[in-house]
Amino acid sequence: MIEVRSTRIPGCFELQPRIVGDQRGHFVKVFNHSAFVTNGLETAFAEEYYSVSHRGVIRGLHFQIPPKDHVKMVYCVAGQVLDVVVDLRRRSPTYGQFDLMELSAMKANCIYIPKGLAHGFCVISETATLIYKVSTVYAPEHDTGIHWNSVAIPWPLSNPILSARDCTFPALAEFDSPFSYD
Repeated sequence: MIEVRSTRIPGCFELQPRIVGDQRGHFVKVFNHSAFVTNGLETAFAEEYYSVSHRGVIRGLHFQIPPKDHVKMVYCVAGQVLDVVVDLRRRSPTYGQFDLMELSAMKANCIYIPKGLAHGFCVISETATLIYKVSTVYAPEHDTGIHWNSVAIPWPLSNPILSARDCTFPALAEFDSPFSYD
């Protein structure tokens, strides 16, 4: 039903749902309560939203801090992105390290992001629509990030389109992480 693939960051997974296709197109079930429970994944999502971005945009690296930190599940329903997570959990074997994967509507894959990871992406198609399921509601006073180029991520472009807010985030080296690896 859903294949759960480990990434190099503990607790972060690539989810590959089964794609059912015929002459009309394809059908994908991205969430199944039973499959998530069987794999020890969060099932209580409090909000769902989406973003539409254009080629050359980088969004991130975003997260919410405790007590409003959350598990996040992200997938692309139109287009293609290079998706990135950065481990911010003190004492994690991969603290400060990143992992990246391509998310696309055609692959129908998802990324499952545990608490304590920053998330961002770069749009590599003309446009891309990403859907986010999160385990806590948006809390502006707890929503923050780290600077997009403060980790050695091999972004496919050097002059991205960024939000003014994303440009103000501290570098990873300056960030005092409230997250810990349990």
